[in-house]
Amino acid sequence: MTIITVNTTQGRLDLEQRRALAEALTDAVLVPEVGQFAPAARAGFQVHFVERAADMMAMGGRLLTDAEPTADVMVIDVTVMDGDWRQEVRAEVIERILAAMAEACGVAQPSPTWWVTFRVVDEGSWGSSGGVLSVLSLLDSGVFTEEKSAAIRTALGARSPRVARSA
Repeated sequence: MTIITVNTTQGRLDLEQRRALAEALTDAVLVPEVGQFAPAARAGFQVHFVERAADMMAMGGRLLTDAEPTADVMVIDVTVMDGDWRQEVRAEVIERILAAMAEACGVAQPSPTWWVTFRVVDEGSWGSSGGVLSVLSLLDSGVFTEEKSAAIRTALGARSPRVARSA
C-alpha cells in the first residue's frame, strides 16, 4: 500500500501531465518497493493530486501570489508500508520521483523548489477493508522478488519482536 500526494499550485499540471504522472510516479516507487516491475502491484498504489491557490502557499515567508517571479513550488509526499526502506532505497525512490516529475513537466531537471518527503508507516499502523494490514501478508503475492521479500522480513524482524515471532 502506497500513497503518493502531489501538492501544487492551481493549474500547474494539466490533465495529460496528471495522466502521465499517475503511472510514472506509481512505477517510481513500485520498482524499488517490490524489487521488479510488476504491473499487478499497481493496484496497491494511489496517486492524489492536490491543488492550492497561490495565496494558500508560501515560500521564504511570502505568499506565492506576492513572489516575483512566481515560484514553481511542488511537494510530493510518499507514504509507504514498513519494509525494506534502507537509505539507498529511499534515495532511489526520491530520485525516480523527481525525474518523473521533470519529464512530465517538460524540463531538463527538477526545480530546487520541488521537494519530496518520504514517510514509512510502522508495521501494524495501516488499515483497509475493515482490518489492519501487514506487508508480510503481501510477500507471497508473486509481485515481490525473493531478494526483496527476504530483505523485508529481515528489516521487520529486526525492528519488531512481534513480527519476528509470526514470520
